[in-house]
Amino acid sequence: MKKMRKLGLVALGSALALPSLGHAGKQLLNDSAWTHDGLKEITRAQQLKHGQRERAKNVILFVGDGMGVSTLTAARILEGQKRGAPGEENKLSFEKFPYLSLVKTYSINQQTSDSAPTMTAMITGVKTKDGILSINENVVRGDHTTVKGNELTTLLEIAEDHGLSTGVVSTARITHATPGACYAHTPERDWESDAELSAVAKAADFPDIARQLIEFEHGDGLEVAFGGGREYFLPSTVQDPEDTTAKGRRKDGRDLTAEWQKKLPGGSFVWNKAQFDAIDPKSAKHVLALFERSHMEYEADRAKDTGGEPSIAEMTAKAIDVLSQNEKGYFLMVEGGRVDHAHHAGNARRALEDAIALAEAVKVATEKTDNQDTTILVTADHSHVFTIAGYPARGNDILGKVVTLDNKGDIAEGYALDDKGKPYTTLSYANGPGYRGGERPDLTNVDTTAVDFLQEATVPLGSETHAGEDVALYATGPSAHLVHGNQEQTISFYIAAHALGFDDIRSTSILDAIGKLF
Repeated sequence: MKKMRKLGLVALGSALALPSLGHAGKQLLNDSAWTHDGLKEITRAQQLKHGQRERAKNVILFVGDGMGVSTLTAARILEGQKRGAPGEENKLSFEKFPYLSLVKTYSINQQTSDSAPTMTAMITGVKTKDGILSINENVVRGDHTTVKGNELTTLLEIAEDHGLSTGVVSTARITHATPGACYAHTPERDWESDAELSAVAKAADFPDIARQLIEFEHGDGLEVAFGGGREYFLPSTVQDPEDTTAKGRRKDGRDLTAEWQKKLPGGSFVWNKAQFDAIDPKSAKHVLALFERSHMEYEADRAKDTGGEPSIAEMTAKAIDVLSQNEKGYFLMVEGGRVDHAHHAGNARRALEDAIALAEAVKVATEKTDNQDTTILVTADHSHVFTIAGYPARGNDILGKVVTLDNKGDIAEGYALDDKGKPYTTLSYANGPGYRGGERPDLTNVDTTAVDFLQEATVPLGSETHAGEDVALYATGPSAHLVHGNQEQTISFYIAAHALGFDDIRSTSILDAIGKLF
């Protein structure tokens, strides 16, 4: 008699009926939750129809800035635990998408990249050097004279030129690297307003990133720009509408929020939640919404904001409602920008809360769109040196101190201890501000789940760094089946462009370009 193959560990009893398995049905399978989940996944996979639908009316690209695989795992667990479950079995909304790939995040001159070249790769299909936005590797960083002739066409620009509506949404400043790469071309990602320009670039009237958003010349301009960064659009002589003790940054005297409204037909500017909620998607034409002077609040702190801020899910929903008024379709980029910032601060709680908020935005997008005409891609630009370790028991608080199993496989009493007899957390960083120095602190009576707690770091740095491993790319909708295997980060551009039918660009078909990458 052949040895039975075990498909699960937790038996549920004989009350559950298993589906027929042909020849395998002659053998008994473990009647367990794992068995049923596994068979359900196989059935679902068999129903996928690869390549049956290529073209999309709309494409939405979600970017979790710094949302590496370890972040996804920890966020998945935290989301489940917030619902009272163990957490490990949970799936974030986009983890249910049918297609998945790993993408390589190196840039032309970086083994571990920053957000400028990584987003440039995703939005133009071309890799470039660190610190520059949507221009090729021939440019010298910080030298505006090297830009002309080296600009790269972005997917958002192509969409506008084809008559589609477009938008960028971010919890960071909309002049920051990820949203900025969608519409701006600059040799220095930090040139967000004219106040940051080099003296020679300013003398030459080189446009800063905020100005390039207002002076955008493709199509009829962006329909939606939601995020932070208000002070980069306001002159230094104008008082901020929310923080009345502060003023804008611009030295050129230009109020770009006023110029947006004057230049674009039906253009409007809002800066708080009440104004945002009052936007009528059916009549709104071009909406600039800047909710903070700099970056928007972390999700964990959003409820405390003075003027009120919408969640990333609310911004995504409103953006879709506005863009959907165009019968030709739209391209929308949504960034969960503050996942990255919290990691740099060594603050896992805020990073994970923002990753969960992005997953909720993806869920809203899937509910508001039709899978038959809308392609949704979810990815990250890079990872972080964020680790999950220590053999914690199943269901252990992901933000807590490690509790392991005893020799009998039961939950052990007390915390797991290091060689000095001190407890330690499941989550930590390889470097960053969480470095304590000298002897490790005794965390026994420390609330490591507190929103301000900084996880320990091995190497002392004022800001935790990015990491260089591959990140995930999830896809659903038309052309989603093209997402598979291990790819260059540029693949997001080619898949999105092919889905939208932009096969005439760059003198070759997008599908041919994809074929060369596979």
